[in-house]
Amino acid sequence: MESAMEDLQDMFIVHTIKEIEGLISAHDQFKSTLPDAHREHEAILAIHKEAQRIAERNHIKLSGSNPYTTVTPQIINSKWEKLRQLVPKRDHALLEEQSKQQSNEHLRRQFASRANVVGPWIQTKMEEIGPISTEMNRTLEDQLSHLKQCERSIVDYKPNLDLLDQQHQLIQEALIFNNKHTMEHICVGGEQLLTTIAPTVNEEENHILTCDAKGISQEQTQEFWASFNHFDKDHGGALGPEGFKACLISLGYYVENDRQGEAEFNCIMRLVDPDRSGLVTFQAFVDFMSWETTDTDTADQVIASFKVLAGDKNFIIAEELQRELPPNQAEYCIACMVPYQGPEAVPGALDYKSSSTALYGESNL
Repeated sequence: MESAMEDLQDMFIVHTIKEIEGLISAHDQFKSTLPDAHREHEAILAIHKEAQRIAERNHIKLSGSNPYTTVTPQIINSKWEKLRQLVPKRDHALLEEQSKQQSNEHLRRQFASRANVVGPWIQTKMEEIGPISTEMNRTLEDQLSHLKQCERSIVDYKPNLDLLDQQHQLIQEALIFNNKHTMEHICVGGEQLLTTIAPTVNEEENHILTCDAKGISQEQTQEFWASFNHFDKDHGGALGPEGFKACLISLGYYVENDRQGEAEFNCIMRLVDPDRSGLVTFQAFVDFMSWETTDTDTADQVIASFKVLAGDKNFIIAEELQRELPPNQAEYCIACMVPYQGPEAVPGALDYKSSSTALYGESNL
């Protein structure tokens, strides 16, 4: 009886209908042994009663305890009564779990029937969106039109994604962790699709605006994008310093592999990454490359402007920059410029020529 009571109170954790049905079957087998156990229980008590009758008939006073066992009829009756009470409680717990697993299986099948349709649709759309911005045989306007068509189709399809998300919420609340009826990941693809298309459309619009504003040809933009995308290994939309440098070199921008080259590259990084995040976005990259492809006189003009501020000297000092420029511009120039190494240098002298050349190309001055 003690062993049976332990089994009847044993906790169980199941995840499928098959598992709970196995427990119910085992419980039914146990219940089928109860009639025999009851007869044995009655037989043991009958022996005790017979002993009492013999003692009374022969005027024998029993000591009240059995030297051969500590188990009394009261203990046997108490355990038997407790066991009888535990059986229907176990019945209720198993049937309740069976109902829960049947409900869970219904949720699995319901989710799977929709996920097996929505999942492939999401995958198809992701595969369609990805290459649009790199299609060399389309104009930027055509690419943008294609992206907006995809965006409209996603918006039209969103009720299906919302319904799938609602079904997923029910699955999470039911603590369902696996579903043999589908291999689709729950709603992650849908969220990724919705959060991918809008930035992609916005990026394409920015490409067009950049081309128009900076006079860059579509071929140049495509070249910039192809190189940027190649070095953006994790497709996060930004390059680290090394990836950015490799991207510049791939487009023919020469970066000296020495201290001076490192200083110039750091100056460029401060230009394209003013927030010091350590990342260069495609827009910042295009802005920089557009400066590189504009009028070659720009570097001369910048150097000439600095020369005026410096009082015709070949170097400039921080005080002059702070006096002549707005605070943020002065701070930026001081951070970008390397120390001047000429023979007439004074303490704190800054080389505005090399910094201008690094940003705007070689100068004729």
